[in-house]
Amino acid sequence: MTDRALWEKAVRFHGHECPGLAIGVRAAVLALEALKTGASEDEELVCVTENDACGVDGVQVLTGCTFGKGNLVYRGTGKQAFSFFNRKSGKKIRLYLKPFQGQMSRPERQEYILDAPADEIFSIGEPAFEPPEMARHFATVTCQVCGEGAPEHKIRLQEGKTVCLDCFKPYDRGL
Repeated sequence: MTDRALWEKAVRFHGHECPGLAIGVRAAVLALEALKTGASEDEELVCVTENDACGVDGVQVLTGCTFGKGNLVYRGTGKQAFSFFNRKSGKKIRLYLKPFQGQMSRPERQEYILDAPADEIFSIGEPAFEPPEMARHFATVTCQVCGEGAPEHKIRLQEGKTVCLDCFKPYDRGL
């Protein structure tokens, strides 16, 4: 990765240098190059991250994909994988972090992630799923137990009352 200014921008956002941040920075740079796009102003670029680790900060700061805009979506598989979709062009890419070979210190691993050939760091392919739908706005419904509002898609019906997820008691028979 030749643009160290991007790395420094990500470090300022994240708060410190680490190999995890390097994973997200490298994934973001590769995705922007492959999809032939810049940072997302709205939802034209989407990232589905399969982890909630340090790398996600690198993706956010460099791609403009954020949870708030709805174009950063968490898919909790725990894998170090990022799928990117360019809604305008239809292009897509999935980057999955390959297992590391050999022993390296943290600083060595960080530099390796940032500088090694992309195909040494990531398995590069296409996502096996379509991009998520555009973000929607939902009506707020007041929970009839605690009185707090929550968006309608997060409300449940329990014993005839509309309840938020905090108040909802799932039916569990222990099976």
